Parts: sequence; structure tokens; C-alpha cells
Amino acid sequence: MAARRFPILAKLAAIGAVLIGLVLALHAVSDVVAERQGRLREAEASVAASLAGSQTLVGPLVARECVETWDVVQGEGKDRKTLAERRSRTLVGVPATLEVTADAAIEPRHRGIYVVHAYALKSRLVATWNDGLALQAEREHAGSRLECDPPSLFVALGDARGVRQASVVIDGAPAPVLAGTTHGSQPRGFHVALAPAWAGARAPLRAEIALDLAGTGELAFAPVAERTLVTLASDWPHPSFGGRFLPADREVGEQGFRARWQLNALATTAPQAVRAGARPCALGDADPEGPLATADANTDRRGCIETFGVAFFDPISPYALADRATKYGLLFIALTFAGVGGVEVVRRLRVHPVQYGLVGAALAIFFLLLVSLSEHVPFGAAYATAAAACTLLLTFYGAFVLRARRAGALFGAGVGLLYGVLYALLQLEQTALLLGSLVLFATLAALMVATRHIDWYALAERARAAT
Repeated sequence: MAARRFPILAKLAAIGAVLIGLVLALHAVSDVVAERQGRLREAEASVAASLAGSQTLVGPLVARECVETWDVVQGEGKDRKTLAERRSRTLVGVPATLEVTADAAIEPRHRGIYVVHAYALKSRLVATWNDGLALQAEREHAGSRLECDPPSLFVALGDARGVRQASVVIDGAPAPVLAGTTHGSQPRGFHVALAPAWAGARAPLRAEIALDLAGTGELAFAPVAERTLVTLASDWPHPSFGGRFLPADREVGEQGFRARWQLNALATTAPQAVRAGARPCALGDADPEGPLATADANTDRRGCIETFGVAFFDPISPYALADRATKYGLLFIALTFAGVGGVEVVRRLRVHPVQYGLVGAALAIFFLLLVSLSEHVPFGAAYATAAAACTLLLTFYGAFVLRARRAGALFGAGVGLLYGVLYALLQLEQTALLLGSLVLFATLAALMVATRHIDWYALAERARAAT
């Protein structure tokens, strides 16, 4: 009865119910995208587990382990006894200068239909020390016995499994490279033995290191020297620079990027954190130096070593783009329904809610087609194929719904235009809001202009009389 008295409201309610069903369908598509993204992350974890994970280069540094032993007398008289106490400490010397020149080439790895972007790093590290005084141990207790291991030079890594080749030249002479760092807080890496006489000597030291390293995800460096200069180049066109320091200058293009960092000890706490035995910060750590100020011998709340670097992430991942496209799905369907409703009013047609539902279903299936096709072909080709298929289907169906081939062709052209606008929204991250706002305004303006002469009361009366 209410439907006969208020036919327009009844139809709007039916179309609203169709929209709710389509929202649920879009939500299901979003779940599919999330599930596929989860599988991609599993593939990335699988490659990292079998190849190497994110890499952080700390060093080269020179270090020396020393043990001080002293006698302590306890009790009096017959209960008097002498006990030996000992303390172990690691002396660490940071370079006066450190220059790193590195090139990271992307090496795609496949896990089924998923592609994981690993990288192969070829680097050259040149470090100099003015003297070995930092490794000169001093007694803290009178009459104690002090024993120190020979000094060594080490480079700590995030994942030592990624080392493909490493060679070290000390003062012009090649040195044997040994596994591990001999440093307790940063055990992964490699080291070389230094001449025992250099520890505490006023003689300079120069180390040249050639390192080939594999990794996935991120690449970071620690500015541990008094003056650090890092130059990094890569063929990856989408770098995400992170850490505590951005590059002093950088060049990013379609063929890759080149970045340069230049730091001194006045701008970073990394040298102090290294001496305190801290671990490297992750690139996303926000406040690495806060805990360092509260560190003491009785706690393990040591701050991390500041780092900087780059993440090799894919901003045009098909799943990321498909997820963004799905978020525009409801707006896409609403605009199409608004266009059909405008034609229905202007041409005095009657489009059944079931027909609205079929049109909306075709639009929703587009997003599922987009996800499935993008797993096998490039995203642009997948988008064009899915958009063309849905546009042709809606053009064919629109000719019957709107009862004219020309109207169907115009409807299909409008849908194709919406697909083009959506693709532009996906590509233009910075101006997506502006473009979306302009499209909404243009659609509203077109509807207002097309329906400016319509007498809505008369239209409602005709609809009531027809029912």
C-alpha cells in the first residue's frame, strides 16, 4: 500500500537495498585483496628466510676484549678470606673517516605467482683511524691484573647469510676474513685480526673493504665515524628513504636513484651508542637516543645506534592498487546509479531495481577481475582488460535498459570515462583527492543542469497514477 502511495520513495528504498548488497560484495572483494596481500607477505618472508633479510651495515669498527681481575679481602681474623673479582669490557674505536660507495641491483625472486624484490649490493668501504689509543686499556683497581685479547676490525651486518664476498685490505696488505664479529651485542658479520702492537699506539690505520651482500626489504647504514660519507645508487625507481637522516642530495628517476648522505659526529649519537654496546635501530625507530641517556650498568635499556637508508618497497604493487581501487568502488557505483537515475527521469523511463542491481553487480565484478588478472599480467593491462570487458557488457545491457542503442552507447561511454578517472586516481596519489572532488562536483552539476526544468511534484503524481 505504501509503495503505491509513495512510489518514488519505495523505489529509492529498493535501490538503497541494492546498494547495501553491493557494499557487502565490495567488502568481500576487499577481503580477497587482503588475503592475497597476506600471501605476498608470506612469500616475502619465505625469500628472506632462504636468502637474507633486511641488511644494516655497522662499521668497520676496531675492538678489543679486556678482562681486569683484582683481589678483594672479606671478613676479619679467622674469617678473613681473599676473593678474586673480575670485570670484562669491550673497548671499541670508531673511525675518524668512513666513506662508503655502494650500488644495489634489484634481483626479483619468485614464489609461485608472487614476485619478491631482493637486492644485490656491491660496496666499497674505506675507513681510517688516527691512532689506536681508543683500545688502550686502563686499570680501574690498583694492583689488578689486566689481560686483553688482540685487537680486531669487524663489520656487523643485519643478516650474515647474505654475504657473497668480502675482502679486507689493512694498510695496503690483504688480511684473512673470519666469520663473526667477536662483539657480543652484534655477533653477525665478519672480522679480521689486527697487529697486537697497534692497540694503544699512535699510528694511523687504513682499512679498505669490498663487500658483496644480498638482502631483502631494507638497506641501512650506521654513521659510526667522526665523519661519514655514504653514496648509494640503485636501479630501483621507487626508493623510500628512512631512518634518522635523509640524504643530503638525491636523484630519482625511472631508471633508478642515486643518494648521498654526509654526517659528522656532532649530528649523531651513533659513535656513543656503539661504544655503549647498543644494537642498530630499525629504519622506523622514532626516538633511538631517549633510552641511551638512562643507560646504566644494571639495566639493559640501552639506546639503539642511529641508522639511515632506504626501503625497496613497491608503491605500484597490484594488490595495493587494487585495494585503493576497491575503496573507490562504492563511489563508482553511486555515480553510475546517479547517471542511470538522471536518464530515467529525463527520458521518463522506468528502470527496475533488479536492473540497477545487475548494473551494480557488473561494476563490483570489475574489481574482482582486476585483482585476479593483475596476478598474471601487468596492472595496466589487467585494468584495461577488466574495464573493457565490463564497459562492453554494460553498453550492451544499457541499450536494452534505456531502450535505445544510442542511449546504451552513451551509457557505456560514461562508464568508460569513469574507469579512466578511477585509473587516474590510482596513479596520482598526491592529487587524488582534488581529482575525486572535481569529478563529484562535475557529476552533481550535470545532474542539476539536466533536471533543472523537471517538476518533481508532477513527476511524483504521474508515478502514483501509473501505479
